[in-house]
Amino acid sequence: MRKCLWLWGLLFIALGFAWSITAERNPCTERISGSAGDVLEDDPVGRLKVYVYELPSKYNKKILQKDPRCLSHMFAAEIFMHRFLLSSPVRTLNPEEADWFYTPIYATCDLTPTGLPLPFKSPRMLRSAIQLISSSWPYWNRTEGADHFFVVPHDFGACFHYQEEKAIERGIFPILRRATLVQTFGQRNHVCLNEGSITIPPYAPPQKMQARQIPPDTPRSIFVYFRGLFYDVNNDPEGGYYARGARAAVWENLKSNPLFDISTEHPTTYYEDMQRAIFCLCPLGWAPWSPRLVEAVVFGCIPVIIADDIVLPFADAIPWEEIGVFVAEEDVPKLDKILTSIPPHVILRKQRLLANPSMKRAMLFPQPTLPGDAFHQILNGLARKLPHPKSVYLKPGEKILNWTAGPITDLKPW
Repeated sequence: MRKCLWLWGLLFIALGFAWSITAERNPCTERISGSAGDVLEDDPVGRLKVYVYELPSKYNKKILQKDPRCLSHMFAAEIFMHRFLLSSPVRTLNPEEADWFYTPIYATCDLTPTGLPLPFKSPRMLRSAIQLISSSWPYWNRTEGADHFFVVPHDFGACFHYQEEKAIERGIFPILRRATLVQTFGQRNHVCLNEGSITIPPYAPPQKMQARQIPPDTPRSIFVYFRGLFYDVNNDPEGGYYARGARAAVWENLKSNPLFDISTEHPTTYYEDMQRAIFCLCPLGWAPWSPRLVEAVVFGCIPVIIADDIVLPFADAIPWEEIGVFVAEEDVPKLDKILTSIPPHVILRKQRLLANPSMKRAMLFPQPTLPGDAFHQILNGLARKLPHPKSVYLKPGEKILNWTAGPITDLKPW
């Protein structure tokens, strides 16, 4: 039975070459009508004003000077968002007219020698910066941060730990609980996601991906593609916790399936290979998201999202249900059957939607900025939260946040 399924799948791919070539040679792309497409093309200019606090360079520029690797890390959105806002038309130099206040802190730019982020100093850095703005300007104290936003692109946002059980135990940094969090992490009904947070894509180097584009009429000769870890033996030696077992299930069930080009090796042709694939697996890791989601969209490879309850980036603007395939974590052993059962016309439509340049732009943080890119989608999200309700403004003498809550180590001076 399995052999028959494989043979059928190979025929499916052969036919898929023609479908893919036809779709990508056709200059016409498809656009989702209704709210998703309309919101994707929103222009935030004229609808909001943002005041950027001027902080000492020890909170941002000096940190980057110490480790320039932060510019290419998947958490680099915090750096590029700061640079973007400094020259953005929504920036105001008059805080009295501001709708939102932004505190530029590079809280993720603390990397190990191997390039992994250490989030443990972030709460101390944020506390120090918030103490500074609350004592130097009157605006934080009016709302205790309810009209402020912070970019916190850690694995679990402002919970500041790379392991979920520890992140849940810590919870969102108490001083940020009234602020709007711009974060890569998004999972429904999770303690590390505030109601009203703006979920964004992780940073993927736009120039690097643009330089690795191959001709659009190249046949998609790979059915399913994935490169990455299946087990995190260093942090999860027993293998049952990392990715909630979903990646392990991919490997154990599909490593010998000829339809699945999966491996832990990361070839130099990684970007080119994605452009030759019909489906790209985007399973959760320690957190529900990964840069593969961005890469798949940019390279027109249908993302197969394996992450239960994920909140996807800019979900009110990007029609994820239309461009991706969602597979429950418990259904990973049936991936071959699920994907080979998708009708050709459905695949073609997803490819046409992915070919829409607006989808690709919304997932990237380019320099210079482009209309409709991820920077603009963040601003659109902030604009859609206006006007602030009267309830965000505190009464004289009123306090809501507990500055001394949380682990004792977070209270150490930074």
